[in-house]
Amino acid sequence: MADPQSNAAVPAYSSPERQSPPAPPELPPDAPRAGVLHVRHRRTERYTVVGNHLAQHPRLSATAIGIGVHIQSLPDGASVTIKALTLRFPEGEVTIGRALRELEEAGYLVRRRVPLGGGRIATRTFFLDHPGAVVRASVAGGSLEAVTPGEAAGPEPEVPYVPGLVAVPVATEVSVPASARMRSAVPEPVTVPTGRAADLLARLRLTDTRLLLSERDVRRLVPAVEIWLGRAATPDQITRTLTAGLPPEGDPIRHPASFVEYRLTTLLPPPLPTEPLRTATAATPAAQRAPLVTCDGCERAIRTHDPRALCRECRERHDRGKAGAVHSAA
Repeated sequence: MADPQSNAAVPAYSSPERQSPPAPPELPPDAPRAGVLHVRHRRTERYTVVGNHLAQHPRLSATAIGIGVHIQSLPDGASVTIKALTLRFPEGEVTIGRALRELEEAGYLVRRRVPLGGGRIATRTFFLDHPGAVVRASVAGGSLEAVTPGEAAGPEPEVPYVPGLVAVPVATEVSVPASARMRSAVPEPVTVPTGRAADLLARLRLTDTRLLLSERDVRRLVPAVEIWLGRAATPDQITRTLTAGLPPEGDPIRHPASFVEYRLTTLLPPPLPTEPLRTATAATPAAQRAPLVTCDGCERAIRTHDPRALCRECRERHDRGKAGAVHSAA
C-alpha cells in the first residue's frame, strides 16, 4: 500500500448547468499505456483478504469465483446452501449449484463427517481460503484441523496467512472454534456400506437400470430401509414396492436417489401389532358355548341348550312326516 492517496474533496457546484466533468487524474510516470489502472484505498475495517489463487483461478468460472469470494467474506455459521445463495444473488439454483461443485472440485469447499459424541455424526461443510488445505475431524474432541502447503516455511512476506473457516451445519448444529489450529492430515477413507439394507439398495439397478445409486446415496438411504426391515418387511416386499409402477422404459429417472427416498418415506408400512389377533372362537367364553347333548332321533351329539332337541336331519325327517299326515287327513 505504498501508492499515493488523495483525500481531497470533490468540489460542489451551485448549478447543474454549470457543472463540468472532473479533470482526469495525473498518471504516474511508470503507468502502463494500456489496460486497467487501480485506484487504491487503504482499508482499516470491513474487508476480506482474498488470495490471487482464487481471484485469478485459471479454471473456475466467474460465478464460482464470485461465490467463493462471497462465502469467504461471511462469518462463521452463515448459511451457504444453494437456496440461501439463490435468495442473495439473481442467479438460479442450477447456476449456483454448478458454481459450488466447481469450488468443491478445486478444493475450496470441503465436506466432512464430524463426530458429535454418543454415536452421533453430522456432516459439516467448510470453506478453505487456501485450496491445498486438508480438513480432518478429531474423534476425541470433535475439533477440526487443517494444513496449508506453505505453512511449514512460515507466513508469506506480503500477506500473512489468516485461517478463515465458514462452517455451515447440514445436520445438527456443532460449535467449531474460529481459531482452530492447522496441522497435516490425510483424508478419511470412504467406507462402502454393507448389510441387508445396503445390498437391497445396490441391487435395485438389477431390476431397473435407471435406479443406479452411488455409494453416497446408498449410505444416506440405508437408515430408511432398516426401518422397513424393522417393521417385518421382507427384502422382496421392499424391492417390489420401490420398483412397482415405474415410468415407461423410454422416460429417464433423473434423480433415482430422490425417487427411492420419496417411496421409502411415503409408502412406509405401519409396525406390526404386539398382541396376536384374537379369533371369534377364542374370544367367546367357554361358559357361553352350548353344551353337547344327544339327539333323541339318532343319538348323534349336537350342541344346543335344549336337552330334547333334534339334529337337523331328524328335524327335517320329522317335519316331512308331519306334513304327510296332514295331507292324508285332508
